[in-house]
Amino acid sequence: MAVIDRDYMNRPMPRSAFRGPAVASVTLWLIAANVAIYALDRILWRAGLGYGMNILNARGEIATQLTFSPLEYWMHFSEVLAVRGWEVWRFITFQFVHANLDHLIFNMIALYFFGPLVEAYLTPRVFLPFYLLCGVGGAGMYLLLRLMDWGIGAPWVPLVGASAGIFGVLVAAARIAPDSLALVFGIIPMRLRTLAYLFICYAIFTVLFRGSNAGGEAAHLGGAAVGFLLMEWPEGLERLAWLGRRAPPF
Repeated sequence: MAVIDRDYMNRPMPRSAFRGPAVASVTLWLIAANVAIYALDRILWRAGLGYGMNILNARGEIATQLTFSPLEYWMHFSEVLAVRGWEVWRFITFQFVHANLDHLIFNMIALYFFGPLVEAYLTPRVFLPFYLLCGVGGAGMYLLLRLMDWGIGAPWVPLVGASAGIFGVLVAAARIAPDSLALVFGIIPMRLRTLAYLFICYAIFTVLFRGSNAGGEAAHLGGAAVGFLLMEWPEGLERLAWLGRRAPPF
């Protein structure tokens, strides 16, 4: 069967861009996983569990001391651990830990609203690898700019959060239903395509001028880029569908 004949390539665009996730949908499971990991991490942290990391300067003296909650320590992404230490699982796991409650809530609200649209369009078995690959793209862009000595963060600075994957989802949603209206902050109506452009332009501006969250915004751009490429590359989506054939049904 030709790529263009695949059902996910010919599915009609939905009129409404926003609907809650269905029970047992991939979107709902992703939200549940993020919330559960955050809650467990905080419980373990309050129980007195945690990890410290000493960063040494050129003279071998302690320059910086970092403290991590247990799951954040084992799951965050950084150049030192993920690349130099060959702990490659961190390209995936960093997407499920968050720095604080506000970080978690904002990301999960975005996933709640945009995830079901993209999941319904791509099908659950394509949506899951799509989402995770967008997150990997976020870590990849962060790492690329680090290796280019762009001036964002440091090799040991942790990268956490689901927002790289969510930026890929946002770009996909804007591709699927560009003229659907979203309410920014619950009050400002804006077309989905415009909303995606604004977020991406802000991320580009922050990275170019090395703002306070340039590393995080670099990850957002990486997630958005992978989301765009996959939506514009039908063969890539077809391969994701093939990868998902052995996954359990949702």
